[in-house]
Amino acid sequence: MTLSSDTVRILSPSVVKQPAKNPHLTPVNGDRDRSQSLYLAGTACQIKSNVSLSTFTSFRVGGPAEWYVAPKQIEEVQACLEWARAEGLPVTFLGAGSNLLVSDRGIPGLAISTRHLRYSRFNPETGQVTVAAGQSLPRLAWQAAQLGWEGLEWAVGIPGTVGGAVVMNAGAHGSCAAEILVNTQVVSHRGTISVLTPEELGYSYRTSVLQGGDRLVTEATFQLKPGADPARVQATTSEQLEHRKSTQPYHLPSCGSVFRNPDGSRGAGWLIEQTGLKGYQIGSAQVAERHANFIVNCGGAKASDIFQLIRYVQAQVEQNWAVLLEPEVRTIGEFQGL
Repeated sequence: MTLSSDTVRILSPSVVKQPAKNPHLTPVNGDRDRSQSLYLAGTACQIKSNVSLSTFTSFRVGGPAEWYVAPKQIEEVQACLEWARAEGLPVTFLGAGSNLLVSDRGIPGLAISTRHLRYSRFNPETGQVTVAAGQSLPRLAWQAAQLGWEGLEWAVGIPGTVGGAVVMNAGAHGSCAAEILVNTQVVSHRGTISVLTPEELGYSYRTSVLQGGDRLVTEATFQLKPGADPARVQATTSEQLEHRKSTQPYHLPSCGSVFRNPDGSRGAGWLIEQTGLKGYQIGSAQVAERHANFIVNCGGAKASDIFQLIRYVQAQVEQNWAVLLEPEVRTIGEFQGL
């Protein structure tokens, strides 16, 4: 199957090419700036080639995906997975890209983004809200606050999606996703849909069994507390957001907290700051002055700059405190030394 740069083809998921023996990122028709598009029959799902992922990550870095798609319905997710499987392509799942570091070289195969899987359904009888994976977590927190539903105030300052929050057990201000999750719907690389409870997700601090796995979160249901004064819940939510803005570098691209807090009383930010690394810079990647557990893109940083800075911080903290910091940020693609 060969497509010119201005061609749009409509294919059945069963129409495939012979997969390359060693698929790599290669120029499209000899020009990496030119791309191809195709639609899967029976869907409105457009699959594009050679799509830069830098605009889809909060670090604003990263090379191209060999193929990229952002389905709007679960059936489209399944169709894309079937196509990738038939093509012999590896699949990478993306959310809002807020906890992601993509290699400058990009990634092979198909990148599936959940950013267009968006809906929320509030049930006042049960106090539960069912939300699509691509829904913004801060937006959901504000929706709940405006209704006078308590339980998501802590999430307003976390830059990510519901799907990402479920996968990594996102949290802040002493609360986390695991505490309010009722269940989550996931789809496997084979396209099989299943529903998992918090117990089945094996939750612990900022992690779950879904991290690094082959299942994509498509939907989640949370248990909240309706019936509160909306003005009060909104005020609390606003306070949480202002606190985060005043203590964290929201003015520059970052992934949020880079490292998980280690066991013990010393947080990752404290250890990094006491090591004297605030403001330390490699290329255009810098340990933030405002909060040492943030790495910011000061403008024009490469993924390799950020990766090298992460490794440098780990080495310095381990040398000074005998603590190996574990990154929260997920790296995908090829990095030197990884």
